[in-house]
Amino acid sequence: MHYLHLSQIVPCALRDRGGERLGRVTDLIVRLNGDDFPPLSGALAEVAGRPVFVPAAEIESIGGTEIVLRSSRLDLGHFRRHEQEILLRKDVLDRQLINVDGARLVRANEIELAQVEGSYRLAGIDVSIRAFLRRLLPRRLGRRIESRAILDWRDVEPFTGHVPTLRLRVPHPKLERLHPAQLADLVEDASSGEAEEIISAVHRDPAREAGLFQQLDSHHRRQFAEARSDQELARIVARMAADNAAGFVRELPEKRREAVLASLPKAKRENVEELLGYGATRAGGLMLTDLITVGEGARVADAIDAVRSSGTPSEHSTWVYLLDAEKRLESAIPLADLLRMAPQLPLVQTVSFTPPAVGVQTGLGELARLMTDFNLTLVPVVDEELHLLGAVSADDVLDVMLPRGWRRRVHVFTAD
Repeated sequence: MHYLHLSQIVPCALRDRGGERLGRVTDLIVRLNGDDFPPLSGALAEVAGRPVFVPAAEIESIGGTEIVLRSSRLDLGHFRRHEQEILLRKDVLDRQLINVDGARLVRANEIELAQVEGSYRLAGIDVSIRAFLRRLLPRRLGRRIESRAILDWRDVEPFTGHVPTLRLRVPHPKLERLHPAQLADLVEDASSGEAEEIISAVHRDPAREAGLFQQLDSHHRRQFAEARSDQELARIVARMAADNAAGFVRELPEKRREAVLASLPKAKRENVEELLGYGATRAGGLMLTDLITVGEGARVADAIDAVRSSGTPSEHSTWVYLLDAEKRLESAIPLADLLRMAPQLPLVQTVSFTPPAVGVQTGLGELARLMTDFNLTLVPVVDEELHLLGAVSADDVLDVMLPRGWRRRVHVFTAD
């Protein structure tokens, strides 16, 4: 594909069909209409000191030193932005954008356009140092520098909070491709305004918003909590797993902690308050309580049905716990084993190994040892009478044990 570099196009002369100079093109405009490669909607030009919109339909060709119109006539109506339009030079060039494919922030050192089936479209951005250097050189020399790190626009999401016609209208649909942990990484790397824009983009999906807050480091959680009301925080906390909700509430100032808890649904509040009664680094304070359990007499098919009907996150659904009539833990069966068994087989006949259980006061060291020795992702937590209270996950143990700033981001590097 042959790319047209924005910096090699604008500013340039605006000429009519006969070659007469009409003015000076200062920017190009595209409309974010959901296309992978948005079409050029026109150009912004200065004609006799007046900002004028030049529709794409009136453009015959775009070259390195000029844009030529199809006719000798030009509507001199005053330029105004339309909905979903962005000015490439003003709104995108030299700004941070989200590389959705790589889940990281990048800088648009160049904007790339291409002619596709007779129309000009926004093709991508160049994030390389080469692109930035090309802009510093005279155009005749800059053209000799090739692009090396072009990202397709379909894998890029721009920040639009600074664009008047887009501030409240673009929902950033590409961010739906990212895991909450990736969104949290972006929030932590972004400026405060950009971070709020990312959070606002997932606000319409309460579960993803809660997942994002769970993944943020404590500094950013406190920062964004300060900007939200108690009711807003309670809505977010209500969507979190109980262990994460307790950790979030534990970080709040005492007055706010009480207000947020009071705003939670009763069942959730009682669950979180119970976990808050245990130490933050003990099994009781770390355990999740939304587990998949079945009772006496259950068969393999019953256990699989319980998994299907459960709203438990997939990472917490790897074990099914068999309880007796008194809700005491009898055994735990891996989901992978259940899928290989005959549906009518009683669960009590499937047990080959039951993982060790721990008490609520078990510390991180013992939890880590058990997970390592028995290759476990979940360790059940029981009371003194062996009633199942919850389970501690490996990721929660790692989250507490590893030093602050441990998260590593996977970047794709391109040779420049």
